[in-house]
Parts: sequence; C-alpha cells; structure tokens
Amino acid sequence: MTTAGSRREPKYRRIARGLRQDIESGRYRPGDRLPGENDLMAEHDVARMTARQALAVLQTEGLAEARKGAGVFVREFQPIRRRGISRLSREQWGAGRSVWEADVGDRELAVEVTEVAEGEAPGAVAAVLGTAEVWLRRRRFVLEGKPVMVSVSYFPATLVAGTRITEADTGPGGAYARLAETGREPVRFREEIRSRMPSVRETQQLALGAGTPVVHISRTALARDGAVVEVNEMVLDASSYVLEYDFEG
Repeated sequence: MTTAGSRREPKYRRIARGLRQDIESGRYRPGDRLPGENDLMAEHDVARMTARQALAVLQTEGLAEARKGAGVFVREFQPIRRRGISRLSREQWGAGRSVWEADVGDRELAVEVTEVAEGEAPGAVAAVLGTAEVWLRRRRFVLEGKPVMVSVSYFPATLVAGTRITEADTGPGGAYARLAETGREPVRFREEIRSRMPSVRETQQLALGAGTPVVHISRTALARDGAVVEVNEMVLDASSYVLEYDFEG
C-alpha cells in the first residue's frame, strides 16, 4: 500500500528499505550478491544515480559491502553485541579473563597495542582524573580481520608506576586485575555515549566506508573511595556493534 508518507520518501530510500527488508527476511543471506545498479534501474524505473544511492544507503548502514568489480554483497561480518554491564563485572576480569571475552566469545580477536607511554592527559581527561600526569595505553581491536575499535586508556601515573599496566602485556585479567593488586580495583563505572562522524585518522584506523559514523564511549572507572583510576576513550565502528545494557527495575 502506498501512503502519502511513502510517496514523499525519496525513491532511493524506498528501494533501500525494500532491500533491507529482503535481507532481514533472509531472502538475501550473508555473502549473497544484491541486485546491481542495472537490475534496480530496470525493476524500479529509476536513474542510475538513484540505484547507486540506494545501494550506498545499505553500505553506510553496515548491511552491505562493495567488492571491486563484483558488485554489492550482504555483509558477512556479524555485529558485536557489547554487553555494557556484564563485561565490566569483577567475575570477568577477576577470573583472569579479558573484558572483551564477554563480547566476542570464541571469535578471533587481535588486540594491537600501538602505544604505552608516560605522558600528559588532554585537558578534559586531566580534569576527571585530577592529574595531567598519566600512563596511557593506545590499542586497536581487530575482529576476524576487521578493525572495529580504537581505544586509549589514561591512568594516574603515580598509581600505576611499577605495575604491568605500564607494559605492553598487562597479564591475566588486564589492567583492572592489576589495579586490584594495588588495592585500587574499580567498583563503579560511568559511561558517556555519543555518535558522531569520524576524524580522518579514525576513518583510516578503522578502515571505514564513506559516510559511516562512529560511536564514542568515554568510560570512567572509580575505586571504592570514589577516586578515578582510569579514563578510557573508545571509538567504535557504529556498523559493527550492538550496544546492550541490562538493568533491573
């Protein structure tokens, strides 16, 4: 049924909506080739640019990917379900597991530590930490060969000096387990989440397609006395994630 609202919708978006429904219904499965520009032009009686825009919408949404010389295909990469609460529980890192294991299970993950250094925190981070003198850890996370997140953690320099947090490999349980060994384990977390368009550098680091937004998560970890023990700035490929938060009412 065509409504006044659907008539006002641009043609390329109507075509993209139909293809999206076909993907969600299983008509087109991961790895399947979608109808090409010529197919869409003939089926919907539209110009090539309209067909191209429709396919571009699906690519921007992360549902499809273009393969040079072959066409546009339903994306095979399955989004990561980031469980925002359970991943930070002490049962996770206290047992020597990475918080990432709660997200990816047995999928192949590579964590590239790109920088571990003593330095000065940006002004906003220094204000939260209460000091500009920090140890920082920069990382890039690559899942099944696809970059999905870049992250930089800031720790008060006096707190982590001499611990494995200042080394490339923080050991079982990661940085939070090492903080626990100093008696400053995090017991409370606060995350601020916003979506935005990536910087040029982030686009390169995450190998993002044109028009793909990112999710910026800023997490503050606090010890039992309320002192901030870490600020973690994360930039996620928005098309690669589902953010899940489980609350009791």
